[in-house]
Amino acid sequence: MKYRTIGSTGLRTSVIGLGTWQFGGEWGRAFDASEAGAILKRAHELGINLLDTAECYGPDHLSEALIGKSLPGKREDWILATKFGHRFTGHGLRDTEWTVAQVTAQLDASLRALRTDYVDLYQFHSGTDAEYFREDLWEALRAQVRAGKIRHLGVSLSSQAENLGQVEAAQRFGVEAVQLVYNRLDQAPEARVLPACGRLNLGVLARVPLASGYLSGKYRPGHAFPADDVRASHDAVKAAARIAKALEIGQTEVPAGMDMAKWALAWCLRRPEVTAVIPGAKDPSQVERNAAAADVEWPA
Repeated sequence: MKYRTIGSTGLRTSVIGLGTWQFGGEWGRAFDASEAGAILKRAHELGINLLDTAECYGPDHLSEALIGKSLPGKREDWILATKFGHRFTGHGLRDTEWTVAQVTAQLDASLRALRTDYVDLYQFHSGTDAEYFREDLWEALRAQVRAGKIRHLGVSLSSQAENLGQVEAAQRFGVEAVQLVYNRLDQAPEARVLPACGRLNLGVLARVPLASGYLSGKYRPGHAFPADDVRASHDAVKAAARIAKALEIGQTEVPAGMDMAKWALAWCLRRPEVTAVIPGAKDPSQVERNAAAADVEWPA
């Protein structure tokens, strides 16, 4: 495993992290503590130390709770990153909770679920500029940093807009890390957001690095996702186009004999601004395949 420092935080993270939205039960299957534990155990064995979760991944902080019940090793072995601003209300449904009182309550609930006294990275979760540019919210969060419940603050950018303004204002609010959608099918951040992160020394966590699985190489035209998989709600025409483009990339860009998912993760890490990728995994074997991407040497 290789490691990079998340911006100005001083946190040394594995370049391959583990996203845990799947633990919330919205990706086609449910997980229990033993299944989540097997995934976390394999990640720990392979040197992965970054876990990304959120307050709304499943009902009642489910993803966080499974991590709290199953985390192997010592707490200090891990960088726990979670988020605030939403509440799970049903499959694919969220309410927003942005008041200081709501966010403070979310933090305490996340700490209880994770069974820890602090989170390493607490991230503003895909909110609008109106929700982001609130001095009272950030002052309350900085107070929680001083209290020791939060080590560092971050922002997880919405996938619905570029959000360059939120990145440019990061230092004003004490934000040290940016999470964003970035992969071979979603290259928009390369134009302005990634350069801004580099200039401001902000750590970058690339989420959806496999484009919701389309860059895994597993799917063919006409594939139908089950109703309990969030991808079932994707626009059918756009999904078909992404599958077709992924197949083209597999044939024209991925070196012969290389696993496409491994290549796709390494493709993200080729950018110096990207600190880590946070793919999900549904079983230990997927963790192993993801971790192997750390060994890929991208041509200069």
